[in-house]
Amino acid sequence: MSTESTGLGEPDRTLHLLWRERLGEPVGSRGPKQRASVDAVVDAAIAIADEEGMEALSMRRIAERLGMKPMSVYTYVPGKAELIDLMVDRSAGEQPLPEPAGSLRERLEQIARLTWNEFLRHPWLLSIDTSRPPLGPNVSDRWEWSLRMIEGLGLSDLDMDQIITLVTGFVSGPARAYIDAERLHRTTDETDEEWWERNAPILDQIMEPERYPISGRVGQAAGEEYGAPSDPERAFEFGLARVIDGIEAYVASASSP
Repeated sequence: MSTESTGLGEPDRTLHLLWRERLGEPVGSRGPKQRASVDAVVDAAIAIADEEGMEALSMRRIAERLGMKPMSVYTYVPGKAELIDLMVDRSAGEQPLPEPAGSLRERLEQIARLTWNEFLRHPWLLSIDTSRPPLGPNVSDRWEWSLRMIEGLGLSDLDMDQIITLVTGFVSGPARAYIDAERLHRTTDETDEEWWERNAPILDQIMEPERYPISGRVGQAAGEEYGAPSDPERAFEFGLARVIDGIEAYVASASSP
């Protein structure tokens, strides 16, 4: 899977595009008279990435999807770097952000599940390096909302930043495993049970119980429970609960005299 990065575009152009509803939609100086929009270009780019991955995304493919000439796309978006920021920000605004309510655990679960759903809707997001995040309205609203979910707990600003980073960062591992398993199931007719059966005769010869007593026992229990080598969705639920356990303990200790 290829890796693209946000934050590589020209700041002036990128920020004006991201905040075009407030600043006004830019009007390009190249190409024919405009007959589409920045939104249409971003929607087409997301659709291509959803269907075929970021490897398939190009200005030419976007133009074909919109029935335009390739150079016409640059009338709306100056380049792929700016386009990626627009795609990530658009994706961040697709789900509603409910008002903070419930316990700390419930709030942290909301943050994590929103991130989980976003990755499953747009698997290509897992291939985007967001070390320099797009500073658009949807990403900014999501960040503000996430912080509001843990505001008023007596935490320092840095603690709040680290907690949100921990919760959202955790999600990517099981989400990637889930998406990879789904992709594998779409590309092969062999079930997980058939895969195990095909490997079992040789494994019985090389996985001596004396050498692998613990992994043999645990592997058998897990295989019987999951019916597959792993269960990414279950790993997400278990891991999220343990992460929140730790955060709750930390919050309790931080608020103690």
